[in-house]
Amino acid sequence: MSNPEIVAADVVVLLQYILKNPEGEVLDQSEGDDPLPYLHGHDNIVTGLENALDGLKVGDSRQVEVAPEEAYGPRDPGGAQPVPRDAFPPEAELLPGVSFMAEQDDGSMLPLWIESVSEEEVLVTTNHPLAGVTLHFDVTITGLRAASADEMAHGHPHGPDGTAGHHH
Repeated sequence: MSNPEIVAADVVVLLQYILKNPEGEVLDQSEGDDPLPYLHGHDNIVTGLENALDGLKVGDSRQVEVAPEEAYGPRDPGGAQPVPRDAFPPEAELLPGVSFMAEQDDGSMLPLWIESVSEEEVLVTTNHPLAGVTLHFDVTITGLRAASADEMAHGHPHGPDGTAGHHH
């Protein structure tokens, strides 16, 4: 099977990126010569960035601004609530920005993030730390390849070349 020529659904994209906030601070970036692999069209990256990459070729670079509505959503002012500190295991890492999953009454899992920690309580929120933030990406497409049947079944790539060990 030959490699695809453009970014399209079901293609593994290798992406070099730098993510900045509106103030220009670097929030995240790919590591050196190690691009981020993602499976296009499978919600592996924020929607606004994924949409902006449609149709690009290897070597193409773009600056992409992604509004909160196409990234981590707007901030919900009612999304935070205090939880007694002793509700957490003593060994738990309780630092702002740390995320964890909480089981709801119906058995479903809800992602939560720590906003602040005091002696008595931990303020947790349903807001992702980047909710309400306009994201600024500098991206370069460094590779494209067909996804394997395994990757398609799992909905994400298994490394840059598709051969990385993978466990669910």
